[in-house]
Formats: sequence, structure tokens, C-alpha cells
Amino acid sequence: MNTPSPLLKYLICIGGTLVVGSLSGLATASSVETWYTTLEKPSFNPPNWIFGPVWTLLYIMMGTAAAMVWTKSNDPNSSDRPLLIYGLQLGLNALWSLVFFGLRSPVGGLVMILFLIAAIVACIALFRPIDHRAARLLYPYLAWVCFATVLNASIAVLN
Repeated sequence: MNTPSPLLKYLICIGGTLVVGSLSGLATASSVETWYTTLEKPSFNPPNWIFGPVWTLLYIMMGTAAAMVWTKSNDPNSSDRPLLIYGLQLGLNALWSLVFFGLRSPVGGLVMILFLIAAIVACIALFRPIDHRAARLLYPYLAWVCFATVLNASIAVLN
């Protein structure tokens, strides 16, 4: 089987990540405009408009990191596990949105986001030996998800 070109790997990883992020965003958009506005939120809650640009940038960085690992891996099989964990954390990311917004469950979202953090940390650990720059591209994502965890926990407590 032919290996995709590096450009195609970047297009697949970045495009795929953006598609997953967009689909989870579309699935939760109605709750953001209705249910979420009725919740008591902590004073450090960012304005709603900031989430779209931040997530778009993070998804691009995440997809770039995955493409770097896929492209740089000397042995095609050595990137299988890291990319599998990448896919797992991306799925958990989408699942958090569906649980928190779709099911309107801050407590369920809190449980999901803790699994998400563990998967991001595992992904960083698996990316690092292949390409340390790719691992570093995931640090802002981890920081944002940690902030989101505090925000999620605060909303769960306040409501």
C-alpha cells in the first residue's frame, strides 16, 4: 500500500480534526444559545464568542501535531499507537461536548473531561519520543482543557 504524501497527511489530520470539532460544535449549538445561558457561571467564565476562535486554533494545532507524528515516524507502525490515542482523545473531546451540552449534564461532562485530560497527557507522552515539537503543540490544548475542567466543575457546583 502506498504511503500518503506528507501534504496529504497534514490535510487528513488537520481537516479531520476540524471536522470532528465542527460536528460536535453543531450538535451542541442549540444548547449553547438556550440552556447554557440559564446556568449560573463563575466570575472567570469567558464570553461565549471566545470559544469558537480558541477551539479552531487548538484543533489546527492538534491536527498539525498528529500529522507531524505520522510524517516523522521512521517505522510506519511506530505511529500507530500514538495516533490511536490521538483519535481516542479527539473522540473524548467530542463526547464531552455531547454529554455537557447535548445531555445538559455538567456532572457527566466533568467525568468525561477527566478522562479527556488523561488521554491528552498520554498522547503528549507518546508523541514526545517521535517529535518533541508535536508534543509541545498539544500543551496549549492541555492547558485549555484544564481551564475548562475548572470551569465545568464550578458550573456543576453552582447548579
